[in-house]
Amino acid sequence: MTAPPRTTPASDNHTPADVDARLRDLLTSLVSRGGLHHVVVAIADDDGTHRWSAAAGSASAGSADPGDSLGADLPPARPDAPFFIASITKRFVVTLVIQAHERGELDLDAPITDYLPAATTDGLHVLGGVDRTPWITVRHLASHTSGLPDHFERRRGDRSLTEHLHAGRDTGWTFDDVIATTRDRQRPHFAPQDLATPRQKARYSDTGFQLLIRILETVTARPFAELLAERITEPLGLADTWLPGRRRARPAVAAPLPLASGREPVELPSLVASSNDLVSTTGDLIVFQRALLRGALFRDPGSVGLLDERRNRLRNIPVLRYGLGTMSWTIGRLMSAGRRPVTLLGHSGATGTWLFHSPELRVHLAGSVDQVRGQAIPFRLMARLLAGWRA
Repeated sequence: MTAPPRTTPASDNHTPADVDARLRDLLTSLVSRGGLHHVVVAIADDDGTHRWSAAAGSASAGSADPGDSLGADLPPARPDAPFFIASITKRFVVTLVIQAHERGELDLDAPITDYLPAATTDGLHVLGGVDRTPWITVRHLASHTSGLPDHFERRRGDRSLTEHLHAGRDTGWTFDDVIATTRDRQRPHFAPQDLATPRQKARYSDTGFQLLIRILETVTARPFAELLAERITEPLGLADTWLPGRRRARPAVAAPLPLASGREPVELPSLVASSNDLVSTTGDLIVFQRALLRGALFRDPGSVGLLDERRNRLRNIPVLRYGLGTMSWTIGRLMSAGRRPVTLLGHSGATGTWLFHSPELRVHLAGSVDQVRGQAIPFRLMARLLAGWRA
């Protein structure tokens, strides 16, 4: 008989007893019936007066029983466990971009050819026989309106990186690999958009954010890891947020929870390191999000408005809209049990991670299911978490 999942709440939770019970039941049910190895969740109001975080995991995690086929070497899930945050990192990247814009290091509306060498930009976006790369601005990259393909998607003569990810196959790449794939084995989806119009075509592209990271490194003459530390993680005291492959701020912190395919762990060190995506915890992520939304990371607090200056529907993820490094999603009446619709602003990641804020409810949500096929799970789960929080 399979043992029930273990649910471990944080020691500093502060919620009414009925809310605590509902959220515990939700997490336990998700792990026991969802084919998940573990879930890490945090939810808190704006000022932290009410907060709740917990982890639920397979009862076999951390088991010393050599006959246990499921993850004898896996750590038990803990509320403060670090995890690979995947594309939540785009919120950190766009924060650095806006900071650089404020400091005069780059201009959001300048063409990327001002900051990157011809070896990178020549022929990167050729549509109808015309090289339109000089039309692409920094703002196009940050809003997914450049038309550039995503290097994770289909390419001629090989499996996509998304297929490698879903199959649990490790693979790595360099920035030059991304550029070569984009130029030689993929095609643009549309021309760089006119950003003066009310609505633009938008299509999610990891390639655009790899270019943004390279632009940041070029204009500041600092590696990405140093910029993160100097301008975000150290000022906010995010001791448990780091870039894989770099030395951790606190070497004694636990190793990140493992990614999984179904209930089996998968090792993807090359893919994780190549992605330029971070490892963090739910606690650090909520601290970051609160500071970001207060404008505390910018010289002009009003610059936070740039994050949500537009909400274009993503053509390859049509349930989502996108601003600058910012997803927006609406929980309708059907998913919220007849309550009024609720907006969520933030970002999710391909391994089932999420960091969002509801401006109507003034609530923050963060967490991970660490599943390589977990892109859709956060959105269903956040709706259920808010229902349990509000009931």
